[in-house]
Amino acid sequence: MRADAQRNQERILDAAEEVFTRRGASASTEEVARLAGVAIGTVFRHFPTKDDLLAAILKRLLARLAEDAATLGGADGLHVFFRRLVGQAAAKRTVVDLAGVSVPAAVGQLGEAVGGLLRQAQAAGTVRSDVHPPEVMALLVSVCQGALQGGWDAKLQERTLAVIFAGLAA
Repeated sequence: MRADAQRNQERILDAAEEVFTRRGASASTEEVARLAGVAIGTVFRHFPTKDDLLAAILKRLLARLAEDAATLGGADGLHVFFRRLVGQAAAKRTVVDLAGVSVPAAVGQLGEAVGGLLRQAQAAGTVRSDVHPPEVMALLVSVCQGALQGGWDAKLQERTLAVIFAGLAA
């Protein structure tokens, strides 16, 4: 992809993430184009349908989360990741609005990163050895959905995570 086309694509994705976070998945692609400073045709050249644009946003978000998880580690890396993810979920509508979009490779990448955090926590003795990655992913998804739908404040997030961490403790 040419450098200018790559820059346009990144501007479109940045704008789309902002617009859809603020207004939900029903926001218009015209608003995305305006915020990105490009013509609507440019948006559709990069993302032929709105679903393609939503999938690209979700894929990028999941990749960022996987990168974040990969930078953490040790005994408390899994706990830190949970806290960050729940805090972000409580502040953004995007995750729920985009939940119907399937991007298996990005989800798999996130699952691998979370699995790595789990293994490190288990090796450090802070998480029980009978806990498996699918269970941790289910907890992550559930608590993020709860924080998002319930508009949890920081105190409720922390109390809920304390219960989860106690259940995971070795």
